[in-house]
Amino acid sequence: MPRLLWREEVPTTTITSDAVAEKPASHRVLTLGDIAGRESGGLVVLLVAVGALTLASDTFLTGGNLANLARQVAIFGIIAVGQLLVILTAGIDLSVGSVLGLAGAVTAQLLVAGWPVVVAIAVGVAIGAALGVANGLLVTRAKLPPFIATLGMLGIARGVVLVITDAKTVQGLPEGFQQIANGTVLGVPNLLLIAAAVVLIVWFVLTRTVFGRYVYAVGSNPESARLAGVPVTAVTIAVYTISGLLAGLGGVLLTSRLGAGIPTAGTGFELNAIAACVIGGASLFGAKGGALGAATGALIMGVLNNGGNLLAINAFYLQIAIGVLILVAVGFDQWNSRVRQ
Repeated sequence: MPRLLWREEVPTTTITSDAVAEKPASHRVLTLGDIAGRESGGLVVLLVAVGALTLASDTFLTGGNLANLARQVAIFGIIAVGQLLVILTAGIDLSVGSVLGLAGAVTAQLLVAGWPVVVAIAVGVAIGAALGVANGLLVTRAKLPPFIATLGMLGIARGVVLVITDAKTVQGLPEGFQQIANGTVLGVPNLLLIAAAVVLIVWFVLTRTVFGRYVYAVGSNPESARLAGVPVTAVTIAVYTISGLLAGLGGVLLTSRLGAGIPTAGTGFELNAIAACVIGGASLFGAKGGALGAATGALIMGVLNNGGNLLAINAFYLQIAIGVLILVAVGFDQWNSRVRQ
């Protein structure tokens, strides 16, 4: 005799973290091919810019200019890949410039006070990481919008650095510390090697680890990610922590390069980092972009600024060009998203 059913029986399944990567095409996070496709656009722009400047200036491809360009871009690249992790979760970190300035100034003060170089560097990087943790907690526990939480941290960090330095440059840093950013290995600037290592590590984490898949899942749909077993809160705190840590590292390296702790260092760097990510293919709505793209975006901005200096172009026009490039990148992302729907 057939059994009566009072409600429709639906087979139950266990949702695991692997389910995040098995969504339908319309809801799935980016595959490696998708990421590479988004980054290729920035690479084309970079190659065009390099080719144009090579033809326009005889000094662009000289060893001295390329070394200078590498040092300029390296710190922006480090901050940009940290910012990228936050953007991939559909967040934003406006505090990286101020965190950079605070970490660099504290490191300089400790060195002047006679602390060992390694310890002073570790403290500077740790300050960045601690402020990143604070940002993550404000976003996840206090439920503040990322824009507001990190905007508040921007003001706090900048105020603290001005107070502890009395708005004065910290000078008299050890020569060995300055060589960290200004030295070379086989003719290659140390800053470029450090930046390349950071970018490759973040690339590996995003493309080859479970944590990287979690980051894209949170940015794609945090509620679906939570139901799939992704620790959304922990991942969110982690990306803000890494962003702060890399900003702290950037502050230490900038202080080493300049040979002084400057209280106003890093002003506007947060906007440059966001711009590099967007130009490199990241979406401010999350889950789209990659580490190589962010690094490419930083290179594009660095090449434009460097080329403008070589060609004696007014810096104001360069700002306009970068602004237009950002608008074009975001507009293309919006158009591409509508086409795929």
